[in-house]
Amino acid sequence: MAEKRKAEVASKIQRVDIRKVWENEAKDFTPWLENNIDVLSDALDTISLVSAESEGAAGSFSVDLIAEDDDGNAVIIENQLEKSNHEHLGKLITYLTSVEAKTAIWITPDPRPEHIKAVSWLNESYAASFYLFKVEAIRIDDSQPAPLLTQIVGPSEESRQAGKTKKELGERHTLREKFWTGLLEAAKKETKLHAKISPTAYNWVGTSVGVKGLAYNYTVRKHDARVELYIDRGKGFTDWNRGTFERLQKSRQSIEKAFGGTLDWQELEGKQACRITKEIATGGYRDDESEWPDIYRDMIGNMINFEKAFRPHIKKLKSESSK
Repeated sequence: MAEKRKAEVASKIQRVDIRKVWENEAKDFTPWLENNIDVLSDALDTISLVSAESEGAAGSFSVDLIAEDDDGNAVIIENQLEKSNHEHLGKLITYLTSVEAKTAIWITPDPRPEHIKAVSWLNESYAASFYLFKVEAIRIDDSQPAPLLTQIVGPSEESRQAGKTKKELGERHTLREKFWTGLLEAAKKETKLHAKISPTAYNWVGTSVGVKGLAYNYTVRKHDARVELYIDRGKGFTDWNRGTFERLQKSRQSIEKAFGGTLDWQELEGKQACRITKEIATGGYRDDESEWPDIYRDMIGNMINFEKAFRPHIKKLKSESSK
């Protein structure tokens, strides 16, 4: 009995040169797939294919195969029997848009890493679903070669969500840069403090106070903003940062009196930096753009008062650092 079991598992799967099975892509592989579309359908994890026609028209081009899913929607299938290339990726997208399909399938025996990444990126959009399959031919012992289709990339809720997050992040960066452009233009009319600063996509813009490790920053969030003195000379200077913060904090009463209100003194426990801030509750970059001028006015006014309140103390630090 043991010998029989051993014999049963002695066979091995062998891979066959795909060109010995389908010598020509157009004359051999595409017709075979058209007649055996169920093989591809079985390999798909989210849709089923019910029919396929070869050389469908896509404008002045011809698609390898146009299939249909269960709902009757067109599915573009692009085949190639060599390593994936840019030409076939371009064809896939061109054919998809030409026939207004929602699904495209690319089959190749050797998908390049950059094309796997490209198809994954395409799936981050809700515009269409893209599949990339690896095709192989296998046999067991002396059996006839059989097709093996392996899905390398396909659409998923995770990829859609990643695309949505990237889009939101891009929109956020664009909006913040627009916000900073308006703020810095308005600030130039009132103070030279940030006159040489360019707008960025980040949530802050800042300028050095003339002492290494100290900067006057504007920061903005969705619905609020702040002005701050940020203290951070860099890695290895935590003690200097803390010492400078504590020194300024000893003059807190006079600084807040000169500013005309209370400030938030943040030692930022667990971090190397410290900061002293004033929150601007008027609004942030996500508020109605018609409200931005009022937000700018509050931010700039507070920054001007902020700089004046700290000026004599910063002057002392400058004179000491130059010695």
